[in-house]
Amino acid sequence: MHEALSLVRRDLGPDAAVLHTREVQSRRFFGLLRGRPRIEVTASAGVNVPSRLPEPAGRPAAAARGAARIAPPGPPAAPDALRGSPPPPPRAGDRSPSGVEDQLSDLRIMLQELCRQNRGGAAREMPDGLFRLFTDLIEADINEEIARQLIERIRCEAPNDELADPLMAKARIARILEAEIPVGGPIHATPGRRRLVALVGPTGVGKTTTIAKLAANFRLRQRRNVGLITVDTYRIAAVEQLRTYADIIDLPMEVVSSPREMRSAARRLEGLDLILMDTAGRSPRDEIKIQELRSFLSEAEADEVHLVLSSVAGERALVHTAARFASVGTTGMILTKLDEATSLGNLLPLVRSSRLPISYLTNGQSVPDDIETAESARLARLVLGTESVYRK
Repeated sequence: MHEALSLVRRDLGPDAAVLHTREVQSRRFFGLLRGRPRIEVTASAGVNVPSRLPEPAGRPAAAARGAARIAPPGPPAAPDALRGSPPPPPRAGDRSPSGVEDQLSDLRIMLQELCRQNRGGAAREMPDGLFRLFTDLIEADINEEIARQLIERIRCEAPNDELADPLMAKARIARILEAEIPVGGPIHATPGRRRLVALVGPTGVGKTTTIAKLAANFRLRQRRNVGLITVDTYRIAAVEQLRTYADIIDLPMEVVSSPREMRSAARRLEGLDLILMDTAGRSPRDEIKIQELRSFLSEAEADEVHLVLSSVAGERALVHTAARFASVGTTGMILTKLDEATSLGNLLPLVRSSRLPISYLTNGQSVPDDIETAESARLARLVLGTESVYRK
């Protein structure tokens, strides 16, 4: 590091500012063997970087702002700062690489932007009330881009007296989110008309438990004739779990292990009002299993296909999963495990990208309870963290 700093002073002058240092591992013999580590230093004679350390007592402020303080790890310690007299003029014969001035200009702009962000410049341009609201959105796990969009929208649309009131401003954001969140309403089971509804999704999101909740509600509370079909013959004890629910609720159940068996199984349940189909969990990365699932659904002639997703998953995983399962013909979405999620802001990118209407929410393991029909207004309040997942 001492040698690198000496080179910086020699080439750029004693007033040069060190912007970045790192250790680079060199390679030999076509990258197969490690060479000696090298030190890489990014420095500039034209960028003034303010020190982040407190100024020593009695020292003029102007001198303290002369250059960046350097503290590379490990002994020997680097000099306090690279500063002194102005850099000497270029010597005859010195060559400057092509475009170096442009690179330094870009670097200066990037550094100024970084300093501005570190001071909170972008966020502090907001009025205090909106800034507090912005931080509330971030704490609700709403990503920064969406949070800024929401703040800018109400800033343009809302009157000043409303912006000054945090509660009124948050209520306006809730109305904006309510308009963005599509809901599909509950499953409709008409007596005498068969309707087959399939639940699909990745492993571990609660499809079987959700099937049991739906079946119990339609059978015990709405007095509909309900049947079950399961193709989840991969997971250990999955069939036994659903059969236990079927026996308790007194429902007919069919077990299907291949697409060829699906049509005859659906035909045997033809006289029922509602058939709920439980499918095996599929990885969104497994294209072969996704195609197999599509074959099952095609043979079953499903009227509705609901994608079941866990609300505790990250926003990128949710968006990716919804995109991959779209190929099987998903028509709606069920969000589970709301009671296990610390926040629900991760649902907004999913809602915006998939545009699938949300049909149900689940918030526990109790059957037939802990399930409710999705409502846009309630979902908006849940996302903002202003309402509990448990209904009072």
